[in-house]
Amino acid sequence: MGTLLLITLSVFSALIPPSFANNVLVNNPCRSYCGNITVSYPFALQSGCGHPGFRDLLFCMNDVLMFHISSGSYRVVEIDYAYQSVTLHEPYLSTCDTLVLGGKGNGFAVEQWRSPYFNPTADNVFMLIGCSAQSSLFQGFPGKHLPCRNVSGMGCEDYYGCPAWSLAGRGQMGTMFGSGPPECCAVAFEAIKAINLSKLDCEGYSSAYSLAPLRVDGPSEWSYGIRVKYSVQGNDEFCRACEATGGTCGYGSDGIRQLCMCGHMNSTSNCDSVTSATNRRTWDRLVTQRVTAIFMCILAWI
Repeated sequence: MGTLLLITLSVFSALIPPSFANNVLVNNPCRSYCGNITVSYPFALQSGCGHPGFRDLLFCMNDVLMFHISSGSYRVVEIDYAYQSVTLHEPYLSTCDTLVLGGKGNGFAVEQWRSPYFNPTADNVFMLIGCSAQSSLFQGFPGKHLPCRNVSGMGCEDYYGCPAWSLAGRGQMGTMFGSGPPECCAVAFEAIKAINLSKLDCEGYSSAYSLAPLRVDGPSEWSYGIRVKYSVQGNDEFCRACEATGGTCGYGSDGIRQLCMCGHMNSTSNCDSVTSATNRRTWDRLVTQRVTAIFMCILAWI
């Protein structure tokens, strides 16, 4: 009788579910670094990682992080995840010390499908240099309603005072009502939607941004570069749910469908569904094995 009781207790103890708490995923195979810059969601350096709208965007070359879009390649100076912004620079960007002419600059223009994700910030001014009178900048704007204007207190009137202008022998040539268009036309990105030097028929450009509430004194202290605001569009509940269950956000081979990467398996929802299914299969297998073993013991005892 005592032996039968021990067998019964063994059956019940074998059917108690094992703990799978240690199966929670904590590693992030998609987080990486390039130089001193952390690359994390929605960005990624590995294919399949990050948000699909940010795919094939960043590349690490000799510890220098590069940002590549249709208008060209830019060096990434900073990624600010808290304010969702990226600061970019390129060698053909004019500054207060140097004018780069000859139409060599990238400007800034993104592919149409990527445009909802990236736009230069509202406090970023583009100063277009040496644009021809036939430029689309000066067409279709009657009277004084030119697109040229200051942006966040920065504009050509101050920029003309930079050493670069006198060093290059350039003046403030003309106005729309004098001998020709101005040598410099400051615009906000939203006014023209793309900075393309060839299409705008301009010789060069500069770009500066404001880091509010910091106020600087004059163009020699402006922050030169392109400050881009990024957005993953809409509620990013999928990624939050994925990460909350220990997964890593990524996308499928079609480059569109979002996936939650859970160790050796992927999910279209979150890792709880993968873990539950895996645990259930493991539990079923263990129960089968243990019940079989117990009945073998009973038969042997009998």
